[in-house]
Amino acid sequence: MLAEGQPQRVRSLWGDAFHKLLRNRLSIVGLVITSLLLLTAIFGPGLAPYSYTQQDLLRPAELPSRDHWLGTDELGRDMFTRIIYGARTAVLVAIFSTTLSVILGLLIGTVAGYSGKLTDALIIRITDVVMSIPSLLLAAMIAATLKQPITQWARSVYAQTRWSFLANTSWLDLVIVFGGLAFVTWPAYARLIRGQILSLREKEYVEAARAVGVTGRGIALRYLLPNGLGPIIVFMTFSLSSAMVLESSLSFLGIGVMPPQASWGNMIQSNIGSWSYRPWLVAVPAATLAIVTLGINFLGDGLNDALNPRSSKSI
Repeated sequence: MLAEGQPQRVRSLWGDAFHKLLRNRLSIVGLVITSLLLLTAIFGPGLAPYSYTQQDLLRPAELPSRDHWLGTDELGRDMFTRIIYGARTAVLVAIFSTTLSVILGLLIGTVAGYSGKLTDALIIRITDVVMSIPSLLLAAMIAATLKQPITQWARSVYAQTRWSFLANTSWLDLVIVFGGLAFVTWPAYARLIRGQILSLREKEYVEAARAVGVTGRGIALRYLLPNGLGPIIVFMTFSLSSAMVLESSLSFLGIGVMPPQASWGNMIQSNIGSWSYRPWLVAVPAATLAIVTLGINFLGDGLNDALNPRSSKSI
């Protein structure tokens, strides 16, 4: 108990959430795994022992050794190096696709939640249509439809302009995956932020803002969006792992990130035929993807508990 006359310690909402997160053991495990993933994506390629495209055809499909910690793949490429570069691919796809979908969802959801019934109904019907199609199927259709035309366009532009960044179009695989994943995931954010706004716009502080003449746009930006960020942050965390799985699925199907770029999905696809006699070539990238996904989901569960007002206790 506090001594008489001693001021009571006041902790902010975000400070309280942070301390609750640190008390959750599984969320700490998730935070460690997620941090290692980010550090690997940022600094790992500089520490990798080999180039991710370097081949040693005299040493294909070797077991782990001193020279190759996780062995080599069917072309003699170092598996440890390709796992590291696959982490960079996974993080890039997850962050950029999630950021795009969040921006779209926030804009469209805010319009739906703070506009008239007709606009709201139209937006909800559009989100229903997009969400009714399986995410993997829709993302695969977008990638398969756009990949060849965009690649041909980039090559024709390069032939006319000789712009160096168009000489190698492999980066377009990432751009197409970014766009496809963002398109299939934005409706969930739109519906989430719409629901938050519908519940928050009747609060007393919103009514007070209207009474003093704050515009609808000002209310949405100053009061509704900031107070609805908690569930969005939690959902974003889960979306990161979902984006990694979707990217790996597209790469496994051959319409995502293509070799020689390293992706955990195309590493599995390239070696699935040798599963019965060289299982580690499939098991290593698959286990890496599973561990990373599980860690991010642990972190998301911890954030959900920490940012859930119903689980908050007075301090």
